[in-house]
Amino acid sequence: MTLSAISADARLYLRPIWFADSPFGLDGQVARLGNGLLWFQGFEVIAIGRDGRVAKQHVPVAEFDAALATLPDSLWMRAQALAANISRQRPPLMLGDRTIRFDAPQVMGILNMTPDSFSDGGNHLGDPQGAADAGFAMAAAGAALIDVGGESTRPRADKVWEGDEIARIVPVIERLAAAGVPVSVDTRKAAVMEAALAAGAGIVNDVSALRHDPCALDVVARTGCPVVLMHAPSSGDDPHDKGAGYADVVTDVFDMLEARIATCVNAGIARDRIMADPGLGFGKSLADNLALVNRLAMFQGLGVPILFAGSRKRMIGALSNEAPASHRLAGSLALATKAADCGAQMVRVHDVPETAQALHVWRGLRDAALTGG
Repeated sequence: MTLSAISADARLYLRPIWFADSPFGLDGQVARLGNGLLWFQGFEVIAIGRDGRVAKQHVPVAEFDAALATLPDSLWMRAQALAANISRQRPPLMLGDRTIRFDAPQVMGILNMTPDSFSDGGNHLGDPQGAADAGFAMAAAGAALIDVGGESTRPRADKVWEGDEIARIVPVIERLAAAGVPVSVDTRKAAVMEAALAAGAGIVNDVSALRHDPCALDVVARTGCPVVLMHAPSSGDDPHDKGAGYADVVTDVFDMLEARIATCVNAGIARDRIMADPGLGFGKSLADNLALVNRLAMFQGLGVPILFAGSRKRMIGALSNEAPASHRLAGSLALATKAADCGAQMVRVHDVPETAQALHVWRGLRDAALTGG
């Protein structure tokens, strides 16, 4: 099926392709991905008809308007909106006296106050000062944000009462915030969000995209804090429960995140306070995860900063002779640099010093390419 045969009720998506070392000498032939260090020369245009048939076409940036002129008006407008989102400036996050910019990939450090998280469960449980010291070390090593969580979201993890979750994380958040370290809270519960924000957290990171707790959307809208909306197939107790599965994992995840962003904006949350996370590993097979990584640039069409969280995840073990979580550093770094190549504005990781170093090298390579080196 060709693009000229697409009906008005098709779903349409754009993915930036053909990345260029530099925009110089390519006037009119490249577009910039957000306000970062990446320029691209083409779009993969994907249209999915109501009958499930898929049309794909690679279109140079210079020919974009002409190539899509044959589309129905509604799809032409959709394509223009997606292209504008891809190149839309990602304003910095203002967290009190701290500013987190998105002109280069940032690092979010993981700090779990849990007994059962898949990689670092039990490391700091019951020791808020030790946990805070670990957070200070991550900030010193280059983390722009410390993500503090008190409930494991691994498959079939035990549900935690909100009072226990608050008791686990608030003493840590208070110590970090008092020292000026930017903190996000990793939770699905409105009461935990409120307690964490009162303790000094600046961002809510919700694996259910504010669907698990019916009061969560109101908390974020009322406080005006930034929020990370992550894709998970279920908003129930087990976020990995994918039910019927996916028709196409990348476009299905895109659709859900796009809908949640619209819901949040309609509820009064400013678009420039929203980030999106495709939820690698949550109710997704190895093939699903590989597709999400390879086509990650498509999510730039959401028009918000993308958080990528692949650190130590199961897919690395599946691709490396079942390496345990403690032996997945190299794979985590490979995923982080791939995410940066696809325009991810932030990566969420366990191994902050190593990831920060990898992204410094990535930044040096990009800077050199942009100056002809």
